[in-house]
Amino acid sequence: MLTLSSHSAQSGTDATEEHESGVATVEANQDHPNQTDFREFQMKTEEFKKKFNGAVGKYRLNGLGITVLKMKESPELGTTIFDYAFNDHLRMVGVLDLDQRVQEVRLYGTGDVSEPTGGILLTAMAALILTTNSDYTYNDAQDIIQDIGILDRDVSQIDFDGATVRNGCEYRFFIYDNDISTFEIKAAH
Repeated sequence: MLTLSSHSAQSGTDATEEHESGVATVEANQDHPNQTDFREFQMKTEEFKKKFNGAVGKYRLNGLGITVLKMKESPELGTTIFDYAFNDHLRMVGVLDLDQRVQEVRLYGTGDVSEPTGGILLTAMAALILTTNSDYTYNDAQDIIQDIGILDRDVSQIDFDGATVRNGCEYRFFIYDNDISTFEIKAAH
């Protein structure tokens, strides 16, 4: 079971400035770099931020509120991305489609992947699931995280790559570059 984290993170504005060098670069789904058929999100960044903060407030997910999403152009993707650092160890990056609607979101957590997944990362995963599925409850978000397999007792995060598909979304958790825990939500194919 997920437990709610009561530890406060740094404010997003301060963390964004301090995290300027970045944890990882956004790697686009190269099979569909300009994907415009992703209907599950269908929201602009301001609505995404409001829904995310709404889930954070409703379930009292302390330390996860979004203040300002930093927008930038991505020449590799031919579109805009947003970036938000919750703290020095947790960052969110989203890819927008050509209509400036969110089409994919990733959470990047840094730290020792041989240690159990941190509570703030799991809590952020739940908040992101709730943001993209307005009819879900916190229990539904927990079920998705459980289905991915990351909460299994004997799971080794070092070589973990698990995914599940629900409502046309693929939810995936994997380790990037041996030290970055990555959770992504994108269209299922």
